[in-house]
Amino acid sequence: MDPWPLRHLVLRTPRLELRPDDDEGLFELVEVAKDGVHDPAEMPFNVPWTDRLADDNGRGMVQFFWSQRAKLAAGDWTVTFLVRHEGKVIGVQDVGARDFAVLREVNTGSWIGRKFQGQGFGTEMRIAVLQFAFDHLGARIARSAAWEGNHASNRVSEKLGYVHDGTIGLAPRGERLEHVRLRLDAANFVRPEWSVQVEDLAECVQLITS
Repeated sequence: MDPWPLRHLVLRTPRLELRPDDDEGLFELVEVAKDGVHDPAEMPFNVPWTDRLADDNGRGMVQFFWSQRAKLAAGDWTVTFLVRHEGKVIGVQDVGARDFAVLREVNTGSWIGRKFQGQGFGTEMRIAVLQFAFDHLGARIARSAAWEGNHASNRVSEKLGYVHDGTIGLAPRGERLEHVRLRLDAANFVRPEWSVQVEDLAECVQLITS
């Protein structure tokens, strides 16, 4: 048995390839982030990690992803997929869960570089992990969240069938903002005409669904 079967897992959509993170891909992701992820006047993340990129040159970013990879366990896991378009990393899409065998719930989060935004990639990669979770892992509920003013992210969620599930106040830059929690039941998922292609999942299933 492979000690790290996730290294073989691949999700394919009409335009994108998603693979769990590897070091070479993470360093490429850092360069994408340094080119810009969002309007500097706004902060779309709970933890304002983009504010620190200029200070540590992305070191904290790769250390975070390494820590996620290192602590992965059956009862508490996050799989971080590097998203590639035409062979180049354009962003990241994660899916994770706690007590998945009992709850059958996943959480997702993502970002893509600014120069790749507005082309539908964010929707396509979210659909990829939702189909992966619902159809291949047996999830029943997917959860996500976005700032009240993050119209692009909220539009994606709406068209995929998510509903509001309350709000929580957070202050990533010292000012209170409303974070909208979102819930998608498998039965309400608005599916596209295409289906994600999943490769080499068999060995990974025990690792992330037990």
